[in-house]
Amino acid sequence: MPAPDLIILGVDPGTRVTGWGVLHVIDDEPHAVACEVIAPAARMPIEQRLQHIFSELGDVIAQHQPMVMAIEAPFVGANARSAMAIGEARTVAMLAATLAGLQVRHYPPASVKQAVAGSGRGEKEQLREMLRLQLRRDLPGDLNATDALAVALCHAVHARAAALLARG
Repeated sequence: MPAPDLIILGVDPGTRVTGWGVLHVIDDEPHAVACEVIAPAARMPIEQRLQHIFSELGDVIAQHQPMVMAIEAPFVGANARSAMAIGEARTVAMLAATLAGLQVRHYPPASVKQAVAGSGRGEKEQLREMLRLQLRRDLPGDLNATDALAVALCHAVHARAAALLARG
């Protein structure tokens, strides 16, 4: 018996560029619906950029009616300022999802790469190519948008595995 249809909003957060992608899983088969970026003007104060991201994601949620948001978990590298900015963008994305009644699931970058490309390491271009092959369609050039779609596919893989385990 196939799993029920699932619409997933994937988000790759950032205060300069936030990628988003919508994946519709029908009979366990993932289909890319849309993926784009939200890119507020860099000259805008941070609070206005965050409001812009929140508003745009609210519009995406209203248009595509996802059931769950899958968001990339933070990776804290050497740049603490960058990690804090990503955390701010993650916060407004999670707030937009929560206010719309969506569940939010978090996936570390290595888990996304593992689920999509079969390895927790690899470059963004490799991840995009594996995503293109799995979804059997051309994808936009912006890697933030395709990263968001990859996060959505990661959730689809995890949800399918959980459903199979639940069935016994």
